[in-house]
Amino acid sequence: MNRLEKLNALTVEERLDNLKALIENEVEKPEVLPQFANNHIHTFYSFSPYSPTAAVYYARESGLQTAGIMDHDSIAGAFEFIEAGKIAGVATTVGLECRVSTKGTLLENKRINNPDQIGVAYMALHGVPHTEIKMLQEYFEPLRQRRNERNKKMIKNINELFSDSGIVLDFEADVLPVSKYSCGGSVTERHLLYALALKIIAAAGKENVSDFLEAKAGLTLSEKQKALMNDKENPYYDYDLLGILKSALVEKIYVPATDECIHISELSALAKKTGALLCYAYLGDVGDSVTGDKKTQKFEDDYLETLFEVLKENDIDAVTYMPSRNTPEQLTRLQELCRVNNMKEISGEDINSPRQKFICPELEKPQFSHLIDATWKLIEREKQETLKRM
Repeated sequence: MNRLEKLNALTVEERLDNLKALIENEVEKPEVLPQFANNHIHTFYSFSPYSPTAAVYYARESGLQTAGIMDHDSIAGAFEFIEAGKIAGVATTVGLECRVSTKGTLLENKRINNPDQIGVAYMALHGVPHTEIKMLQEYFEPLRQRRNERNKKMIKNINELFSDSGIVLDFEADVLPVSKYSCGGSVTERHLLYALALKIIAAAGKENVSDFLEAKAGLTLSEKQKALMNDKENPYYDYDLLGILKSALVEKIYVPATDECIHISELSALAKKTGALLCYAYLGDVGDSVTGDKKTQKFEDDYLETLFEVLKENDIDAVTYMPSRNTPEQLTRLQELCRVNNMKEISGEDINSPRQKFICPELEKPQFSHLIDATWKLIEREKQETLKRM
């Protein structure tokens, strides 16, 4: 059993015990790199190869002194993440990410930071006080259930697309087993397409997946994508295929999210009630996608000042962004608007694939050095807000 298998063991107790053993048996401690931070690590409670315990371990192995959990519509992994941080000597911060409706605002007819739907935005609750984790998990439970009703409709769309290929997906049999829904996790579009990827590999064999995608699914692959699919020894094969499917198929299968999206004003009120730091997740116009699962597309950059106006109206406290995803010009403009509007800045790399590194090299640049201090302030804020509510 390799390290990741041990850290992804069936129960929380096993995972934490295995973490203790791995650290106790280390011959050499990882080098500490205090110039880096990451507050946006997904775990297998939304979509990721990592349990909360594994996420902390690999963050530490990468040199991080801090780590932040950020799952979609779920904060089920938070207590495990916090405990793993104590064992590993990694300072932690916990939160969750969700989609909100901007109906009735100046953003309702705009493509915001969501590639799939107009008028719906991704927002993040950072620094959730530990006393509020259980309440937030319960709050999002009906939203996770509603999301699954929409997921089932998208499965139907997938099956229609692949009706001539012999591939049929079943939500209960194929999708739920690759998720942690039974333990409080969410099921995302990535889960649907990962289940599809596994079906395609099983049906075609890795040596024929490239041909299958073009002949049976009608996809046009780039030379880079063909090379990835023709490499049977590719250790990230499943995730690379997922990236291809996500980029090509989401717009064909997507069913708009409605009932599962709370209003931006409601999330703002929830943040105040819980003491969490409410952040807008900046995406920015996309050129060459870093992760390979986003196509070239325009988002907030044409109306960034208007966006900040709406954020201020709804008492949004901060903006979170990923320095590796944007140009220096995009981020300079964003940072200036944050300062003018007295908004905090939070950094994090959206980790949900084994190809991604926990370290963002751009943080070594002077333009982003303040984000490390911001991380420690976020961690301290989380502690203080927890103490106030005990």
